[in-house]
Amino acid sequence: MNTDRQSPDRLWDAALGELQLQVARPAFETWLKDTQGLAYADGVFSVGAPNAFISEMLEQRMYPLIERALERVCGEAVSVQFRVAISGDDAAQSDAHASAQADDAPPADEQATHADAQSPTRNTPPTRSAAALNARYTFDRFIVGKSNELAHAAAQAVADKPGLIYNPLVLYSDVGLGKTHLLHAIGQQALAKRMSLIYATTEEFTNEYISAIREGKTEDFRMRYRSADLLLLDDIQFLIGKEQTQEGFFHTFNALHMSNRQIVITSDRPVTALKVLEDRISSRLSGGLVADIQPPDLETRLAILRAKAEHLRIAVSPDVLELLGARIFRNIRELEGSLNRVAAYAQLTGRPLDADLVRQVAADAQNAVEQRLPSEREALDAVSAHYGVDIEALRGVKRDKKTALARQVAMYILQEDAHLNSAAIARALDKKHPTVLHGCKTIKSRQNVDDKLRRDIISIRETLAQG
Repeated sequence: MNTDRQSPDRLWDAALGELQLQVARPAFETWLKDTQGLAYADGVFSVGAPNAFISEMLEQRMYPLIERALERVCGEAVSVQFRVAISGDDAAQSDAHASAQADDAPPADEQATHADAQSPTRNTPPTRSAAALNARYTFDRFIVGKSNELAHAAAQAVADKPGLIYNPLVLYSDVGLGKTHLLHAIGQQALAKRMSLIYATTEEFTNEYISAIREGKTEDFRMRYRSADLLLLDDIQFLIGKEQTQEGFFHTFNALHMSNRQIVITSDRPVTALKVLEDRISSRLSGGLVADIQPPDLETRLAILRAKAEHLRIAVSPDVLELLGARIFRNIRELEGSLNRVAAYAQLTGRPLDADLVRQVAADAQNAVEQRLPSEREALDAVSAHYGVDIEALRGVKRDKKTALARQVAMYILQEDAHLNSAAIARALDKKHPTVLHGCKTIKSRQNVDDKLRRDIISIRETLAQG
């Protein structure tokens, strides 16, 4: 196969499908989700990352995995380069940024000018607009089904009449079901109306707020956020445990809401489950419309697969789509990844994309999933090495803070990543069954409010993913 004729983004999509089978889901979401294929020539593949930190982490921690995945997809030895996709020449190669500058969307500075002309009281233009939005996430490309029709209808209504209905709008779902797609789609439509907006993840909001306090620029922060027609905030659950940032968000929310500016927020859980958020914030979020997105049913999965096949420009028979769609997937990203893998196998082997190939790839994928599960010893070794606590101490009776934390993390990793049941974990660590249940529950809850613990778990999973 002549891989030079294939676009790098298509090859990278296929490689991501491979990587989803080998990397723990939290690590995939953290490091790989927002990457893209930039260029492929002379055996060198350039991968674009959203920022320099992720680029560096991919090179340091995941290079061997990525190299092997690309070599399987490209059919030859590949050298991988990592670059920041939004700077310099890389931005020109990124289809998301190129699409964001299409003829029907004016440049960001022109958008700010229009916004200021319409609203003379807004002296400070928002800092994020087209460049922060993924131009592929539009309403036209969102597949509507029973599982998401309320969320889609609410998002469309907000985009049509921002600030007038459903304010705030809260969209929640598990990972990979489309809430961020809808958030970006609202932003795309707002930009088309020459409205000003700020799109930010909660982590970005937190970092900006802390920096503003440290540098004595809180007034600039307030003006920037409160001058927007729309505030689109992704992953509100990361405000949990950040009391100072919650204070800043509360006042920003009130200022925007009182002036009928639209607020749209996403979360990975219902507002009622955001128990550690201040009550005054939870009550305000509940005061708008809260819409959930469920995993797609079979009919919607088939529609998603048909749309993905059209986007990839590949012919797929209805029986193949039905065979793929009949499998159970945790999210849409995995569903689309399955089609990417099948298409890549067909191209690499020259075989027809038929039901037999789908069954073979599905079997290979299942084997890969089973093979990638760490053993009990591997999981304990990874936790032991990360915390500097030997395995015998994990199994012992020491209860100092460091050992107790490492022991509970070991229980959690054995349950979530090695897929051991609580009885097997109890035997592995020489502990009683209720102790294991308590330890797993504690870590599952704490990682939502403890950034360091969450980073520890990501690091341990990366170690396991790399073997």
